[in-house]
Amino acid sequence: MNFEKTEPGTHGSKARALATLMRPFQRTMVKLHRRTGNTFQGMDILYLQTIGAKSGKERQTPLAYFPGNGPDEAWLVVASLGGSATNPAWYHNLAAHPDRVAVEVDGRRHKVMAEQLDGERREQAWRRIVASQRRYAQYQEKTDRVLPVIRLSRID
Repeated sequence: MNFEKTEPGTHGSKARALATLMRPFQRTMVKLHRRTGNTFQGMDILYLQTIGAKSGKERQTPLAYFPGNGPDEAWLVVASLGGSATNPAWYHNLAAHPDRVAVEVDGRRHKVMAEQLDGERREQAWRRIVASQRRYAQYQEKTDRVLPVIRLSRID
């Protein structure tokens, strides 16, 4: 797995504080997304299943995704946290336990390999993401860290 964690930034949105406040409502949010067709604000949602980097507990995070390019089934996600200066918790979980990652997409669960894209591969994916959802360019403008783009490739 190619996964070198990026450094946090020095400034960004206050999304980290909001994410902390929303954590108790995570299950409710997942139920709501499932009832509304696994979409949120016009974006398709997958459910990322990781193991907590510190707790060791199973975690589930709803994330917007974009189809990955290539012959295999893959999905792209962005560790944006709304343009926060820090990476989201799920990003740290991926790095800590890369062999224990799964996604649920359209009601089907798949084991996946997470790969952080860099160089030209990241730039190509980033252009497609921003063309699809302009909000991600706005998130990047809020922070000085490079927002990680993660490719989740199906391995089962």
